[in-house]
Amino acid sequence: MTNPHATTRDSARPEAVAKRHGLGKRTARENIADLCDAGSFMEYGALAIAAQRSRRTLDELKHDTPADGLIGGVARINGNIFDAANTRCVVMSYDYTVLAGTQGYQNHRKTDRMVDIARRERLPVVFFTEGGGGRPGDTDAALVVNSGLEVTSFYAFARLSGQVPLIGINAGRCFAGNAAFFGCCDITIATRDANLGMAGPAMIAGGGLGEYAPEDIGPANEQAAIGVIDILVDDEAEAVATAKRCLSFFQGPSNAFQAPDSQTLSDIMPTNRRMTYDVRRIVVALADIDSMTELGASHAPNLVTAFIRIEGKPVGVLANNPRSLAGAIDSTAARKAAHFMRLCDTHGIPLLTLCDTPGIMVGPKAEQTGTVEHASQLFIAGAKVQVPWYGIVLRKAYGLGAQAMLGGHLKRPNFTVAWSSGEFGPMGVEGAVTLGFRRELEAIEDENERAARYQQLVDSMYEQGKAENVASYFEIDDVIDPADSRLWLAEALVAQ
Repeated sequence: MTNPHATTRDSARPEAVAKRHGLGKRTARENIADLCDAGSFMEYGALAIAAQRSRRTLDELKHDTPADGLIGGVARINGNIFDAANTRCVVMSYDYTVLAGTQGYQNHRKTDRMVDIARRERLPVVFFTEGGGGRPGDTDAALVVNSGLEVTSFYAFARLSGQVPLIGINAGRCFAGNAAFFGCCDITIATRDANLGMAGPAMIAGGGLGEYAPEDIGPANEQAAIGVIDILVDDEAEAVATAKRCLSFFQGPSNAFQAPDSQTLSDIMPTNRRMTYDVRRIVVALADIDSMTELGASHAPNLVTAFIRIEGKPVGVLANNPRSLAGAIDSTAARKAAHFMRLCDTHGIPLLTLCDTPGIMVGPKAEQTGTVEHASQLFIAGAKVQVPWYGIVLRKAYGLGAQAMLGGHLKRPNFTVAWSSGEFGPMGVEGAVTLGFRRELEAIEDENERAARYQQLVDSMYEQGKAENVASYFEIDDVIDPADSRLWLAEALVAQ
């Protein structure tokens, strides 16, 4: 008996596969095979072909447009780590060897079908989005939508946001409708040679906006810097591995973990409060070994957002980075934090704040970026969080910025503790002295005497705001040894 699926395999199209490999890239089916547990991918609509029967032969369409350029199905992912019931996912991939991965009539119908399966069964979606957008060449009479504006796929896919985790992967060119799907995803992963834009060169030129090469439009490094791409990777193999890793945080606890040496935490924080440090080292030292996955590393670098595990349990981390803007929260960081809070809350992942911020960024230039709006939205996002939230003050906890980082106030988290290096106040110590004692200091004529008095006031205010003193008024729950941070978290997460 003839196998009807023979024409859909890579082996049936050696020229197209060779061309793809010649570009240093894998085929869509190779990516799917790498992503999914062996033998678990159940494909839907494999025999679909492009809606072009009125102008091309059936054999030609079967050979040139297998699956109509969109491979979709249900599979298990990470079955070696989690129970089978928690590993079923919807997987979709545009096939760039088929009409440049464009979106045709049948593959939009397939997209809708897969989205409906994801919605009904509450399955995460992993979507490889490379492709050139809408396809004008589908001319069959069955194609009754002339404008293309009745296509329901974008509405249907967008509705999944907040219902199931959505992970987008892109290698190479991704324009127009393909880019819209990528942008709808909760976590976006792209190779460094990717280009993403809401239109490709032809549409840009057609709109009278100039002639551009595809490589000029939305290069990956630029898109990562502005937050369109969460994670940049070197190639498709790394993209797949990263997607599996990200997906795992939504699949639940893992019994396979290695605890770090928590004693190293005490060595990371400098004794000099004016010296900076690498907050990512603290995140890594807290987390299960090799469990940290950062989102948006090159976007809003003053705020680190990452997934980790504590004794196998997923946790979302918000950490101020003192090496960028001294950890102050600007508009970009506020948007980044609010998005991450909503993502974790929507999918039941507890939050951990590692606070070290002088507050919200101020000044005329900061206000031109809409700081009032974005900082306020950060408070709103924090107020709506329902998952458990834990706070550890590493050093600075000043002003509205600290409140926002901790969900609204010091008692908002399920616990708020500080290291002995912690310092608290309504604003930075130096600024508070300058503002609050301006007249007194101005009245001192001798510069040396004025400087001595200024330092005396700073030291006094700093002592008042030290973590131990703040804890004595029960404004925070405790001051702990850094090495005990993981223990606090592990015990709090027992019920999760």
